Amino acid sequence: MIQLDDLRVSVRRAGAGSPVLLLHGFPHTKEIWREVEPLLVAAGHEVLMPDLRGTGDTERTASGYDAASLATDQVRLLDALSLQSAHIVGFDVGAAPAFALAAAHPDRVLSLTIVEAVISGLTGAEAFLGSGGPWWFGFHQTPGGLAENVLSGDEDRYVRFFLTIGSRSGVPEDLARHFVRAYTGRDSLHAAFAHYRAMPTNAQWNRSWAEHGRLTMPVTAVGASTVGDATARQLTLIADHLDQHLLPHSGHIVPVDAPDDLASIVAATAARATSART
Repeated sequence: MIQLDDLRVSVRRAGAGSPVLLLHGFPHTKEIWREVEPLLVAAGHEVLMPDLRGTGDTERTASGYDAASLATDQVRLLDALSLQSAHIVGFDVGAAPAFALAAAHPDRVLSLTIVEAVISGLTGAEAFLGSGGPWWFGFHQTPGGLAENVLSGDEDRYVRFFLTIGSRSGVPEDLARHFVRAYTGRDSLHAAFAHYRAMPTNAQWNRSWAEHGRLTMPVTAVGASTVGDATARQLTLIADHLDQHLLPHSGHIVPVDAPDDLASIVAATAARATSART
């Protein structure tokens, strides 16, 4: 547990070497990386796995769930750990702060890897979003706490719905139970959905930045059976050094379905960054 001014963050730290910061999605916690972590450690990296604001064992707060604020959380975490920079990996909802971190604080980002996620507000994902996007985006964003009111008491079934449709290999039962516990209770749901309610703000910020901004660090887009190449289509418009990988054999939850592939891709992206610097 690390205290960052007004926010207490739970983070796991393993290994030694060039640091990799892994940002999880919904309905996950830092435990989603448990199969990826040892592979990156074996590849010679220090691995940092925080629970995002309001999720897992990190403190729930009344505000601060927009991507720019979440990115600042990660900057403060790096400062607290005396790290100047890191390779950033964002999966699902974690892609929003990962992208904002690279866009707003490029000096802290050695490389950026986005996994199975659409970046709010950026062009290129029209085909994926053509039918209006996933239905739960709108449900989670409903004002007045409707989603958490409806789901309180039925968290187990709701969380397992996403785990079932998201993984082809199946989320191990102990991990599924952990995620259910992490998102049980109205306060936990409210904090989780705050990430979704910030999406319009994120989209506006991203569009404004993309008018003149460029990602100059090595960037990798990883798509699987759900998002596919939509992320790469978005990033190719703004990234100077983009690589892309498609994992059609994997479900949306790539850290569970294809941890070896994902660890190899992240390590290769880090290697590209090292080569570029030298």
